Amino acid sequence: MKQGPTILVVDDDTELLALVAGMLERSGMRTLTAQSVAEAEGPIAEALADLVVLDLMMPGEDGLSFCRRLRATCDIPVIMLTAMAEDVDRIVGLEIGADDYLGKPFNPRELVARIKAVLRRRDTDAAPATAVSPRILRFGGFVLLPDQLALRDVRGGEVPLTSGEFALLLALVERAPRVLSRETLLDLSRGVNTNPFDRSIDSQISRIRRKIEPDPRQPQFIKTVRNLGYAFSAPVTREGL
Repeated sequence: MKQGPTILVVDDDTELLALVAGMLERSGMRTLTAQSVAEAEGPIAEALADLVVLDLMMPGEDGLSFCRRLRATCDIPVIMLTAMAEDVDRIVGLEIGADDYLGKPFNPRELVARIKAVLRRRDTDAAPATAVSPRILRFGGFVLLPDQLALRDVRGGEVPLTSGEFALLLALVERAPRVLSRETLLDLSRGVNTNPFDRSIDSQISRIRRKIEPDPRQPQFIKTVRNLGYAFSAPVTREGL
C-alpha cells in the first residue's frame, strides 16, 4: 500500500498543531510538527517531508525568513499560514517562493485541499509507458514540458520555477494569445477559494518575467493588458497535444 505524503507543520500554536495534524492524518497523510524554525531544521535537512505548512509569525526566526532560506537550497513546496489580513503579507510570501498561502483562522479541510492541490502540481511520479508523444510547448527558445513540470532554456538547462509559477506560466502559454483576467489565472493556477482582487498574481508574473524575459521591464512574452489581465504574446509551437 502506497504511503501518503509527509507534511511538516511549523507553528508555535500547540492547539493548532494538534488540530492540523489530526486532520492530515485522517486524510491519509503523515505529519511532523515543529513549534519553531529551529525545530524544523532537522526534518528539512534529512529530507523527511514532502511539503511544509509554515506559519508566518513565530518567535525567533519568522516564516518569511525560513521560506527564503528554503528556496535558496531546495524546492520543497511551502504553504504559508498568516493571521494578517493585509495583501502585502500574502504577496511577500509568494514573492519569496511560497507555493500557496492560507489566512488564519481557516478550515482544516481547506488546508488539506490546498496541500493536495500543491502536491498534484509537484507530482513527479513516472507516468505509465504509452505510445503517446510527450506534450511539448516551445516559445522563444524555451521548451515547456507540462508532463515533467519543467521549463528548459535555449541551452537545455532547467529554469527554476515554483509549482505556482509553473502552473501560472502553463495557463498563459496553453491559452496564448488569449487575454486572461487575474481571476481566471488564479482559478487555473491554484483553483481553491481564490480572490479575484488578489494582487499576488501580479507578484508571481513579475517573478516569472525575471526568469524568462530578456528585459523584464519591457516584457516580450507576458504582456499586461490594462484593466483586463495578462496575455502570452509570443508564438507557441505545440507538439504531442
